[in-house]
Amino acid sequence: MTTEPILTTGADWWRNAVVYQIYPRSFADSNGDGIGDLVGIAEKVPYLKDLGVDAVWLSPFYPSALADGGYDVDDYRNVDPKIGTLAEFDAMVAAFHDTGIKVIVDIVPNHSSDRHEWFQAALASPKGSPERDRYIFRDGAGPNQGQPPSDWKATFGGPAWEPVGDGQFYFHLFAPEQPDWNWDNREVRDYFLQTLRFWADRGVDGFRVDVAHGLAKDFSADPLPTAAELREIEGGPNHPYYDRDEVDDIYAEWREVFNSYDPPRSAVAEVWVDVPERRARYATQASLGQAFNFDLLRANFRAPDFKKIVAKNLESAGETNSSSTWVLSNHDVVRHVSRYSLPLTAPDSPFIGEGPTWDRDRAWLISGGTEPIADRELGHRRAKAATGFILALPGSAYIYQGEELGLPEVVEIPDADRQDPAFYRSAGYEVGRDGCRVPIPWTPDDPWFGFSGSASQQAFASKPHLPQPEWFADYAVSAAESDPDSTLAFYRKAIALRKALAKASPQILEWLDSPADTLHFSRGPWHCFTNFGEVGVPLPSGGALLLASGDLKDNTVPGATTVWFEERQA
Repeated sequence: MTTEPILTTGADWWRNAVVYQIYPRSFADSNGDGIGDLVGIAEKVPYLKDLGVDAVWLSPFYPSALADGGYDVDDYRNVDPKIGTLAEFDAMVAAFHDTGIKVIVDIVPNHSSDRHEWFQAALASPKGSPERDRYIFRDGAGPNQGQPPSDWKATFGGPAWEPVGDGQFYFHLFAPEQPDWNWDNREVRDYFLQTLRFWADRGVDGFRVDVAHGLAKDFSADPLPTAAELREIEGGPNHPYYDRDEVDDIYAEWREVFNSYDPPRSAVAEVWVDVPERRARYATQASLGQAFNFDLLRANFRAPDFKKIVAKNLESAGETNSSSTWVLSNHDVVRHVSRYSLPLTAPDSPFIGEGPTWDRDRAWLISGGTEPIADRELGHRRAKAATGFILALPGSAYIYQGEELGLPEVVEIPDADRQDPAFYRSAGYEVGRDGCRVPIPWTPDDPWFGFSGSASQQAFASKPHLPQPEWFADYAVSAAESDPDSTLAFYRKAIALRKALAKASPQILEWLDSPADTLHFSRGPWHCFTNFGEVGVPLPSGGALLLASGDLKDNTVPGATTVWFEERQA
């Protein structure tokens, strides 16, 4: 079965793409300084070609103080010197394109770094100046203007307003080092239009838009609503800084830029918006064209939950002429092997993720993975089954680096080594996201598991920026490549089969009757059957077995197992 990328030509390459997310600082370090870099990524192009992905998405690689893992951007049109150069970026893009793999980059338009030259100019300028108008400054409250303009809390903890010493405060949705842009300002809009062209002109094929629902804001109310009042208006168009209707005008301008290229550049919105009708706006062809749905990522491993989510999102994609996005892990959440290692939760449990991702993370990480007891073997079986399920669905699938190795979350990170601002701004209450960002293992026995430096440099390489546990040796790429039963072998086979089967399969699916705790759907002759339960069930008859995430005995599908089969032609 070929693993050559397909469905990657023309304007619609993104609709069914398998996209591999790279967190650059933790993927491959070519020079042994402990930080992943662009040369290291380029050296691993053959690995990603063999995996069979259609595209890679790079999390931020821009100059940054790393107050938030690179999502605090100093310069949107450059590369962090620790990660590489623009010339090395161009060489990396060329290496991917030579194998037919597209390149998507993260764009971070809600906020900049506080080191950005425009924010430094704002701090050096007086109240009411054009420089301050590029960001969101507001006079403080109280007789001496010494109190924040509102009692709002930042996502990472602490106040959402930071004083600058002259009676004004600036707004930051995340960390104080991440001041929010003022998207009512024409200069800001033009700056980002030029930035999109800068990267598109360098051959970038698409953009992942960070906090896409947060750009448009309205802080004209006096006084501003309280935090309690904000909770009453969540999920609607009148929230002062989330999912406002005015964001449509911003992305209409972006779409004009995307469509000026041949083929048009793609985009996918990161939108934590639960109302399907609101989220769908970002996925129209007049807007960004595609929007992440994180519904499966936040769901229990239960058949009814998966079916409801898939049906809802396929319907929404049809209404917007987009395609669905299926995600189980990324750089912001606990790896799904570890989530699935826990007992299923009650419907009212925060682990389901009805609220912010931090609630779900805390449910497992605060306990150190010991209460409730995690069953890692069960987690692996559920993770492979869920992956087989989503790869059979119409739409694009997003894979986070290391999940193809079956990597669990890393819990044993000393407090002194943690980097996530959520950890520090919550005084350790929020453990944060470092556990899914640990550099991945390439070899089982070299220092730093082959992450830092070439083979000749290993003994002298600096330790990785986040510590790797000893058990990483069991998940190393080189070991997985020689094991036909490894998670990596399963991913490679599933992606290759998906490519071949998708060529002749409809973009809609038909749900078929199946026993309790199972789901069965078909796309033409291609069938996917998943047992979400604990008891084995008979394999539906009449098909040729193509793929199984677990061992089948006596034609029985064990619990936590996905099977693909193809109808035999009469």
